[in-house]
Amino acid sequence: MALPKHILVVDDERDLAELLVYNFKRSGFEVTTAFNGKQALDLIAARAPDLILLDVMLPEISGTEVASRIRANPHTAHIPIIMLTAKGEEVDQIVGLTVGADDYVPKPFSMKVLIARVQALLRRSSRSGAPSGLMQVGGVELNLDTHEVFSLGESVKLTLTEFRLLASLAQENGRVLSRQKLMSRAMGPGVTVTERTIDVHMTAIRKKLVGCANLLKTVRGVGYRISPEPGSDDEIGEP
Repeated sequence: MALPKHILVVDDERDLAELLVYNFKRSGFEVTTAFNGKQALDLIAARAPDLILLDVMLPEISGTEVASRIRANPHTAHIPIIMLTAKGEEVDQIVGLTVGADDYVPKPFSMKVLIARVQALLRRSSRSGAPSGLMQVGGVELNLDTHEVFSLGESVKLTLTEFRLLASLAQENGRVLSRQKLMSRAMGPGVTVTERTIDVHMTAIRKKLVGCANLLKTVRGVGYRISPEPGSDDEIGEP
């Protein structure tokens, strides 16, 4: 029998943390809690969870700083992160995604919806039926088995969502994917995000593909594609 997935809940609102623990345990998860950023980092160093629910507003070390440190550490960079916050403004969502969150859920939220999004993100992170093998577009190489990416031979650290976006484009052999199709492939059907969210992810990918950013083409009014060929008049290499 497979071991239950381990979720780390990081939130200084103890009542909410207890509610999250109760509901996720009922859904078959193992749950650990942390009430500040330092405690969260200590727990992650001791035992890396399968997924982190991370509040933005935390004492001692902020949630965005915690996310940044998780992504900067090669031993934890792969862990899926869902940011939780009372702030619902688009700029706050963009900040969360920019520091490496895979998903963003503003408070208040539906517990059923949150659990469904956690389950969907965990499925994506462990999906075995995805296409396998090596892919190359220009100077960018992707290993679909190990989720490794190299730009001009240098290792690139992408979040799970960023990797799936890049892989989805690479698999289309230069064809355009709309923003809606891209996020459906990267985050699963039924996840509602703004087009700006997709653009933020694509901007982050471009910044990480040092020397190869222009492979990602923005097709105005449509979406994105990846190609080593020069773009047309309707395409730009930067958002």
